Amino acid sequence: MALYAGHIRRTALQNSILAVGSAFASLRDPYRHDMVAVCGETTGTHALRYMRKKMLEDKVGREILENRPRISTSTIDFEYLRKLPGDTLGNQYVKMMDKYDITPDSRMPVRFVDDADLAYVMQRYREVHDFNHLLLGKSTPGSLLSALSSHAVCIPGQPTNMLGEVNVKWFEALQTGLPMCYLAALAGPLRLPSKRRRKFVANLPKIAKTAIDADFFMNIYYEQRFDSKIDDVRKEIKIYL
Repeated sequence: MALYAGHIRRTALQNSILAVGSAFASLRDPYRHDMVAVCGETTGTHALRYMRKKMLEDKVGREILENRPRISTSTIDFEYLRKLPGDTLGNQYVKMMDKYDITPDSRMPVRFVDDADLAYVMQRYREVHDFNHLLLGKSTPGSLLSALSSHAVCIPGQPTNMLGEVNVKWFEALQTGLPMCYLAALAGPLRLPSKRRRKFVANLPKIAKTAIDADFFMNIYYEQRFDSKIDDVRKEIKIYL
């Protein structure tokens, strides 16, 4: 009997084959999101337990685990977010999604985590990943952004190109311990052109310090902070990039 909708049972041998195969496929093509997802699920049990423990130790984290909110176009009113002031988390989030033509609905459902609670932790991680892109950096200066109001153009902290993904993966790896994040964080720089690789190396100490100092990103109830100013959220959770 499945532990949750979509769950697939495997033997230890099958899990090992999936883990190794998906890891190699992810290294060959980092944009194979299906293989990245399988790798994360088949290798991440210990890290997911750690993440759940961190959430249970935090008031907001416990609330998230209890409510099990989902981030999708059916649960989030994107038109409402477009009407928020331009310096808010919600408005900047929807503008980032529009700019890069991405949707939260594209996140793969969890299938290979053999615990329903840990499966939700993994699903939540995938669905809040885009907020890390948005928050890990500086936006347009507050006064200008306020003046532009809802017409402000989103300037995410980390773009969705390879350099941005590597920066985000280092932050997530250090905060979560997920092997899949470390794999991407270590292999990604090898695919960067030399100029961008030098930029990454120069920025890595700041990314690492931020990951260590910042609040655990899984303990942020993003849906309840949409109308907060984005720079206030950054300061509150101690992101100073």
